[in-house]
Amino acid sequence: MAANQYIDTRGASERPVTFTEAVVDGLAAGGGLYVPERIPELSLEEIAALAQLPYAQRAARIYRAFGVDLPDETVDALMEQAYGDNFDDERICPITSLTANTHVLELWHGPTSAFKDMALQCLPRFFSASAAQLREQGELDHDFLILVATSGDTGKAALEGFRDVDGVSIGVMYPDGGVSDIQHKQMATQRGGNVQVWGVRGNFDDCQTGAKNVFGDEAFAEKLQTEHRIALSSANSINWGRLMPQIVYYVSAYAQLVADGKLGLGDELDVCVPTGNFGNILAAYYAKRMGVPLGMLYCASNENRVLTDFINTGTYDITDRDFVLTPSPSMDILVSSNLERQLFELTGRNAGAIAGWMADLREKRAFRVDEDTFAQVRAAFASDSIDNATCLDTIKRVFDEHDYLLDPHTAVAYRTAENLRGENPVLIASTAHWAKFGDNVYRALHGLEPGAPLPADVAALTGCALNELIAQETGKHDIPSGLAQLDDLPIRFADVIDNGTDDIETAALRFLERLDAATSGQND
Repeated sequence: MAANQYIDTRGASERPVTFTEAVVDGLAAGGGLYVPERIPELSLEEIAALAQLPYAQRAARIYRAFGVDLPDETVDALMEQAYGDNFDDERICPITSLTANTHVLELWHGPTSAFKDMALQCLPRFFSASAAQLREQGELDHDFLILVATSGDTGKAALEGFRDVDGVSIGVMYPDGGVSDIQHKQMATQRGGNVQVWGVRGNFDDCQTGAKNVFGDEAFAEKLQTEHRIALSSANSINWGRLMPQIVYYVSAYAQLVADGKLGLGDELDVCVPTGNFGNILAAYYAKRMGVPLGMLYCASNENRVLTDFINTGTYDITDRDFVLTPSPSMDILVSSNLERQLFELTGRNAGAIAGWMADLREKRAFRVDEDTFAQVRAAFASDSIDNATCLDTIKRVFDEHDYLLDPHTAVAYRTAENLRGENPVLIASTAHWAKFGDNVYRALHGLEPGAPLPADVAALTGCALNELIAQETGKHDIPSGLAQLDDLPIRFADVIDNGTDDIETAALRFLERLDAATSGQND
């Protein structure tokens, strides 16, 4: 199949690029995001046939359908590495059916116990292979610094995926005080010689804006290239290589439900996704475009309900919107980067409209889409926001009714699905193992208010010890080893920086200088 090309949502790139270029670049020129020129279509028979393959081969087949410019044998080998015994279930993302029409897609069986592993066990391998191929073609002569802003889960998954990858270093920024104890320790104890972690004063949007500003600083890019022979790239879901593996699991899930006799081939399946940066639900949209019979896409928001308000009104407005800390911190986001890709598709790929709206968002902190685009949004999506108390109540109720323990993000999606669903069966994207958020799971199970202090003896426990207590109380002893053993690991990273562009760039340069010194010492 001819290689697919990738175009820019804002129309600023001089030419379309290949898959390998899009993955290595991360962000398009002018700040836009890459999307494929051609979205492949699969027949119902081709979708159903995927269920006969192991997950890695399902993923390879979908990548080949997209026409990636890597040899088929390379794609096959990379997928076998990405989706193997690094996951604790050979099915990779098994489906648990709570009722005949309510199915939970468990996306957290990877090494960091969050759905980000589904993409970030894949992207680093494809990034490295893409860079190697471009070097062989004489189109690349430098290494890379991956700069990541995280609301909690992406950071650890990216660190784990990129650790000790040749030709790549990675720096992760998280909001200081804005992640759970478990999430913090997962990042602060990260192994690897090419990794760095910073707490950032502010919230996730401050981290993400700071990262975007660094990416847009041409003088800094020149300094990195001149002094370190390094270019910036991204592992956030602005990188198409992060988004594409997520498409796979929606195609795969539909095929699996049909194979298991829980869905008739061709029957519609609605999907509900806890949504922050819009990448996970956008992947479901692309799966639908490929021919998977998905119905409504339910966008589940927490009290940071900017996406719910946008889907219900057509206006994206963060001018006077407070940033709320919730039990589901990975969704505590006000600027949803991947909405740009979604609007590009819903406008019939109108780059001029996207550039204008993104400029309005940057300058006025608000934009409004036209009536035709809003009608397209309403046809594809419905949305609801779940307050903090309802989120915790849902965890308790689902445990009582189904003996199944949800994390707070999945609880937001579960309740949203209850509120919005029609007659179609619903697939709920479960994005994290409950033990990543033990404090709020404990509050839920014991009827405590959101944010209420834990009992003194419980508050004195580490995140790992608290999870063990919950396991004893509930009988849910499935705590992944990567979470259970965190207390035994040394803290490597404790730096906290300000969120200004200069602050981030200074920290990044210090990190690279340390790496240079370490390399120089090894060579001596």
